[in-house]
Amino acid sequence: MDKLRITGIEVSARIGLHAWERQVRQRVSIDVELATDVARVAATDDIGHALDYGAVARCIVRFVGAAEYRLIETLAERIAQRLLDEFPVERLKIVLHKPSGVLSARDTSIEIERTR
Repeated sequence: MDKLRITGIEVSARIGLHAWERQVRQRVSIDVELATDVARVAATDDIGHALDYGAVARCIVRFVGAAEYRLIETLAERIAQRLLDEFPVERLKIVLHKPSGVLSARDTSIEIERTR
């Protein structure tokens, strides 16, 4: 299976365990890897057969921008489910980065993989 990757989708989100964290929007970054078969697309060079990665990115931005969760694990899981519901992919991987998650660290992230 081939993989399409979109890296570094940046969104302002309401995410955090503490009440003060949910009162401000924080930057999160999302990487997504989608399992898709590109053989037909490559053979025909027809955009109609391709996975619309622009639509995938817009879906993530809309969803995360409207969401409010306490845990990055929950947000990653909900993003994965939304993508599986809306796009024809058999498997995906999400890496959700929350740079402000730990004060003494450059980044905090969760990586999940889901299959239809």
